[in-house]
Amino acid sequence: MHGDLQRVVDAVAGRVGRAALIEDRHQRVIAYSAHTEPLDAVRRTSILSRHTTPEVAAWFRAAGVHRTRAPMRTPAAPELDLLPRVCLPLLHADMLLGFLWFVDADGSMSDADIRDAETAAADVSRLLHRADLLGDLASEREAEAARTLLAEPPEHRARAAAELLADGVVADDGPVTALVVQPVGERATADPVRAALEHALVLTRRWYGTRSALHLVRRDHGTLLLCGGEAAHRPAASVARHLTAGLRAAVGRVPGVARTVVGLGETYPRLADAACSYRQAVRTARIAARLPALGDVASWASLGVWRLLSMVDEQQVDVPEVHPGLLRLLNADGGRVLAQTLETYLDLAGNAHATAERLRLHRTTLYYRLQRVEQLAGTNLKDGNERLTLHLALKLAQLSGVG
Repeated sequence: MHGDLQRVVDAVAGRVGRAALIEDRHQRVIAYSAHTEPLDAVRRTSILSRHTTPEVAAWFRAAGVHRTRAPMRTPAAPELDLLPRVCLPLLHADMLLGFLWFVDADGSMSDADIRDAETAAADVSRLLHRADLLGDLASEREAEAARTLLAEPPEHRARAAAELLADGVVADDGPVTALVVQPVGERATADPVRAALEHALVLTRRWYGTRSALHLVRRDHGTLLLCGGEAAHRPAASVARHLTAGLRAAVGRVPGVARTVVGLGETYPRLADAACSYRQAVRTARIAARLPALGDVASWASLGVWRLLSMVDEQQVDVPEVHPGLLRLLNADGGRVLAQTLETYLDLAGNAHATAERLRLHRTTLYYRLQRVEQLAGTNLKDGNERLTLHLALKLAQLSGVG
C-alpha cells in the first residue's frame, strides 16, 4: 500500500504545486511528498517523528478537523509555530480514515487546487480502506478460518483453530467468548452499515489486542471473538462497553439505523468451542434488538426465560395457541395496562406487595386489576400452570410484536 500512497501524494503535490502530507485518523504520518518550501515546526516534527505531537493534535481536534466532512482551512497558531493549512478529510462511507494536508501560508491555494486535491483524497481513501479490509487484521485467509470456526462441523472447527494458532493470528487456545453486534433499523444490512461495523470491530480489536481477538462481518451482524489470557485484564463486559462507544461513533451516523445492540455468549475453554458461545451471542443480540428494555448490551447468562424463548422462531409464534385468553385481554379496553400489571405480578413471583410497590399502586387497585385479568382472560391466577402459561404467552407476545 505504501508505494501506491507515495505515488498519489507525489502526484497531487505536483498538480497543486505545494507539498502534501497524509496522516491516518490518529494523525500518524503515512506518506509525504518532497518539501522544498519553508517548513513550520509542526510539519518538520511530524515528518521527523512520524506523528503529530499531542498538543498540536488537540489543537487540530478543537479546530474541528475530526468533525469535518469537507475540505477546511485551519488558521495559524503562532504559539505552536503552526502555519495556516488546508485539510481534506479522508473518508469511506462517512467514516474518517485520515487527513490530506497542505501548508497554505499565504492563502494562495485556490478552489481549483482544492478540487484537484479532492480527487487525490478519494484515491487515498480507497487505499486506506483497502488496507483496513485486506491487511493483517482482516485477511481473507483469516476470515475464512473464522467462518469455519463458527459454522462448520466440530472436526473442521478444530482444524480452523489449529490453523489460526499455527499462523500466529491468535496467541492462545482459549478461553473464548463471542460478542455479536446487531444493527437495528430499516437499513441494518446496507453496505455503509457493514463498513461501519468493520470499522468499529477493528478499532476494538486493536484496543483489546490483535492476537487476542478475531472479528468477522456477516450480512446482518458483526462478531468479535475474545481469545486467550487478555480476558483476565479486560473482561467481555468492558470490551462490550468499549465496542458500543465505537459503534455510536461509526454506525450512529448512518441513516436508517436506530441503534445497535451487543450480545455476549458464555466463555468456553478452547478456541474450537467458539461456535457454542457464538450461537448464544447471536440469540442474545436478536432478543435485545426486539426488546429495548434489555439495553444495548445483554448477556446470555442474564437472559433468564429469554434463553428458552430465543430458540423459538418468532415468525411462527401463535400467541392464541399458547394461551387463547391473552388476546382477549390485550384487545379489551385498558387491556394493555392490565397485561403490564399481570406481567409485573408474574415477574415478581406473584408477590402482591412487591407488585404494588413496583407499579406504585394501592393494593386494592392491584387486586381489582388482577380480578379483571382473570375475567377477561378466562383464567385462574391461583393455578400454577395457568400462571406459567400466561407468563410465557406474555413474553412470546413481546417477542412477536403482539404485546
